[in-house]
Amino acid sequence: MSSEVETSEWQKRIEGEWHGIPALFDAQGNHVGFEYIARASEVTAEGARYWMDSKLSGAGPLRNRFELGAQFDFGVVDSDENRVYTGPDFYGTGQPYGLFVEANYYSPGWQADLRTWNQVLPDGETQVYSSVLHDGWAVCAVFNGVYKRTTDRETNPATQRLVDDWRELEKERGPRPQVLPTKQAGAWTGTLFLDGADQSSAGKVDVVIDHEPTSLRSARHTITWSGDLERSHTFDRYRDGARTMYEGPEVFGNATSYGRALFTVQHLVGPDAKGVEKIRGREFLIDPDTRELAVVWQLISGETTTHWVHGSLAWEPR
Repeated sequence: MSSEVETSEWQKRIEGEWHGIPALFDAQGNHVGFEYIARASEVTAEGARYWMDSKLSGAGPLRNRFELGAQFDFGVVDSDENRVYTGPDFYGTGQPYGLFVEANYYSPGWQADLRTWNQVLPDGETQVYSSVLHDGWAVCAVFNGVYKRTTDRETNPATQRLVDDWRELEKERGPRPQVLPTKQAGAWTGTLFLDGADQSSAGKVDVVIDHEPTSLRSARHTITWSGDLERSHTFDRYRDGARTMYEGPEVFGNATSYGRALFTVQHLVGPDAKGVEKIRGREFLIDPDTRELAVVWQLISGETTTHWVHGSLAWEPR
């Protein structure tokens, strides 16, 4: 990278090469394959370009649809306001919010509209990724997984082994559905980043998710936010296969699990929300054994986004 080229803060956060093996799911949440990925963005005086080298595994119509004969390559207008994807393989935009970016773009090769959420964890070396692919408004597929960053894979055998070991671990974790503890109470706790809809930092939020199982398929949750944004709501959640339902008393809505990643819409009807707020979110079990949970919550008032809350939470049994 040229030292004379000024890059955005987000571009600095994603320097290097990222490696993962995202799992591929059909619209109903069934695991159907993997995508072996190495990707990076490169900035020169002529501008930024993004490349992705991918190899699909699995079978069925989604493999036929997403198998391509070349790696992805597209231009990017590097900015912390709007990152514009200028083709030829993707067209659209992405908006960074601190360590998280939301992007919406179109792939002529896959003939799909993508909503991608990329979340860099505080260690700076781990990235939680998902792409929900649409035909119009209908979901047709989902990719998701966790990436690790390298800077010397091509020349360092130790790094090559690290990448191979990480992909094997992700291959085991990726298809596992998000099933919360069914016979153990506990809580997820941590401090999350808070960003405003204008992409400025709004501080931090201390979060506690109290988890009390009520059957093998249900639990009661009380979620408390404190700090620079305060909210509290209690609800009963029920799991039916890949689907989750929220049935009051202070949250109503539903979600679908694509492996470890639960994509959720929650309508908040408690006193804090005054009946006008909802959360559109992704709750991702990075490691189903330690139960570390990476969350991104988009807080919406009416139909207007007010805040993004994102980061990771640790599990504490009790």
